[in-house]
Amino acid sequence: MPRIAVCLFLLLLISAVRLNAQQWEVGAQLGASGYQGDLNQRNVLQVSGIAAGVSLRYNFNSHLSLKASYIRAQIEGADSTSAYQQQRDRNLSFFTPLNEVALVGEFNFFEYLPGDGIHKFTPFIYGGIAAVNYKPQAIYQGQTYDLAPLMTEGQIKPYKSTVLSIPIGAGIKYNPWRSLGITFDIGYRTAMTDYLDDVSGYYAPQSAYSTRTAYDLSDRSVNKIGGPGTQRGDLRNFDTYMVYSIGITYTILNSKCFYR
Repeated sequence: MPRIAVCLFLLLLISAVRLNAQQWEVGAQLGASGYQGDLNQRNVLQVSGIAAGVSLRYNFNSHLSLKASYIRAQIEGADSTSAYQQQRDRNLSFFTPLNEVALVGEFNFFEYLPGDGIHKFTPFIYGGIAAVNYKPQAIYQGQTYDLAPLMTEGQIKPYKSTVLSIPIGAGIKYNPWRSLGITFDIGYRTAMTDYLDDVSGYYAPQSAYSTRTAYDLSDRSVNKIGGPGTQRGDLRNFDTYMVYSIGITYTILNSKCFYR
């Protein structure tokens, strides 16, 4: 999936250069990522990893834009750090690399015209659709394991590694000088899966697992208190992840009039 994302971005970039119109912006972002799900049910703003990405934006006018982006991020969680004894007793942990390709529409509240020296600041909101590839992993007895193939809740087959995601968010754009732009945004994503953290439903009996390692990773609770059929996850349908980023954009300017 990362290769597809890079190819898509390069194709869009080539198109933008050929058009040589100031409606196009290329950019790069760096920031932090977070997660809310079965191992973090309450803290919406918790940061657990880093995020970086590239983007290409087409400005239809001073208020409306369409942005294609690729983001690489990581989320993680550990029951051992929870304030709640029940979660500490469950004792699960994970880290998950994420690769996201998104297409979002943006709305600028103020007129935003990079390069004109006047309309250089605006808050904005966005929403769209994305595909996210995820790979939950855990460290157990000094080794790192991919969790999906182990089917830690007794599934018949591993869950899908790429799903749809719904990104929404808000931010600020600022154009300090000619083609240069700076953005800050906070984005919230609902992934169409409950397995970003490899935790969703119930503990399965030991007979459901093909290996001892799979069973051990399914139930890391203190004194193996997670009996078959008892609740393992929070039973909600979807996990979510967040991206907080600061970006730099470059607008392809020409001698034509500014778009309106």
